[in-house]
Amino acid sequence: MKSTSLSLAAGAAALAAVTGFAALTVPGDGGTAEAKAAARLPVERSSLLCPEPSMSDLAETTYTSFTPEGESGGEAGTAELKSADPLPADEDAPADKGDKDGSDKGDKGDSDKADGDKADGGKGGTADTKPVISLKDLGKPSTVETSKSDAPALIGTATGRQAPGWTTQQTTVAAAGGARGLLGLSCTAPDTDFWFPGASTAAARQDYVHLTNPDDTAAVADIELYGAEGPLESDAGEGITVPAGSSVPILISTLTGEAAENVAVHVTTRTGRVGAVVSAAEDKVGSDWLTRSADPAETLVLPGIPADATSVRLVAFAPGEDDADVKVQLLGKNATFSPAGNDTLHIKSRMTASVDLKDVTRGEPGSIRLTSTDGSRTPVVAALRVVRGSGAEQELAFIPATGPVGDRATVADNRAKGSVLSLSAPGATAKVKVTASAGSGGGEKAAKTYTVKGGTTLAVTPEVPAGLKGAYALTVETESGGPVHAARTLTLAEGGVSMFTVQTMPDDGGTVEVPAVEQDLSVLDD
Repeated sequence: MKSTSLSLAAGAAALAAVTGFAALTVPGDGGTAEAKAAARLPVERSSLLCPEPSMSDLAETTYTSFTPEGESGGEAGTAELKSADPLPADEDAPADKGDKDGSDKGDKGDSDKADGDKADGGKGGTADTKPVISLKDLGKPSTVETSKSDAPALIGTATGRQAPGWTTQQTTVAAAGGARGLLGLSCTAPDTDFWFPGASTAAARQDYVHLTNPDDTAAVADIELYGAEGPLESDAGEGITVPAGSSVPILISTLTGEAAENVAVHVTTRTGRVGAVVSAAEDKVGSDWLTRSADPAETLVLPGIPADATSVRLVAFAPGEDDADVKVQLLGKNATFSPAGNDTLHIKSRMTASVDLKDVTRGEPGSIRLTSTDGSRTPVVAALRVVRGSGAEQELAFIPATGPVGDRATVADNRAKGSVLSLSAPGATAKVKVTASAGSGGGEKAAKTYTVKGGTTLAVTPEVPAGLKGAYALTVETESGGPVHAARTLTLAEGGVSMFTVQTMPDDGGTVEVPAVEQDLSVLDD
């Protein structure tokens, strides 16, 4: 065999191993490359990052970790979250953290106390290597709670059968203060690019970008801010170092001298990857987490506006070089319609646009769909600021644009009372299966199938597991029809205020396409 042919064959074999080609033959030998259909297999490893929950002495935080039952036949694996390393004093965030957000006082079942498991929170210390929370069983949540004001960020990894669909909810209740509220967050996966329309540098807001680095080497991130007139001047947002295994909260208003009510925040990394999320606290209104918007797209869906919302503000941003014109539609209980006087929104390139939709749902649940008009094909990002109540009883939450549930989506930390699931079908009618897991302290799982009419939003109170003790998880699976977008609203009464938070439910990415591969020794023939 000629050496050149052998080298080519060896290279082709290596390529097959890397890219998953099913069978390869040497060109000129009469054969052709043949790739068999890819199979969807469960992931074997996943990562989650939970930001520092609160600096308030009156806050209580609950972590609920869950992996749905699946068909993975791999190793048992583990799923656990550990404390991030506290930063030395000279590496602290460039702003006083002030009074941020809060936590959750519901039925905790047999949850453990996290206080003894966490680092002391003192600057310059070392993170405890003992897991703050570990998941023991598939299909059953594990919970842990803490009331420490210096509770650290968490960094987690799941492997084996625990990895596909692994999710962790961080729920915080801040019972008092100017920005008391219920803050809920599905802990995020690390990435290199994030959009957060709906932040603010206004005097009434205290918004922080939390950057958490899960890796063994430092990450370097840039934070760009865009207001109604374009980019906000900000040198301090460039080249922010996030040390290995650490988390850095940065007060957004310290990055610029300009006060802007509606700001789109863009986080990118020059090196490494981070988890990024924004905590938003608004004086005399409330507080919650603002999570990333779905990637820029010509059509976006923002699901789960509560029926009793008293104020809904849409914030959108066009990151490209062209302006965007989008059609604004409400997917209501029975039909799709455009809000009176706000049926379209013009978004100038690299400028943040907003519109007050007021009480757009008018007593019925709904979702917002944004669609490029015929003359505009410019991708956008978007989020909603939603307020319930009035006066001293106001509370706010944020709903970013999100992808469909796809094969499966899950949200943890549901209670016996206070959970509402919103299902929106922007296109064709769809059928979904909703499973309520066993409780963290006991109970039997329950499942029910729902049909969501095309162009509408269906809000349901989930079937509570029989004999429920503690918290449970909700899993949504698409069975037929068009795409479905979902969100869960959790409401807890505290001090006469119906505090609430909304978590969107995109596909959990629990499976990936793996091309079929077969050995073909004929490539070694001379």
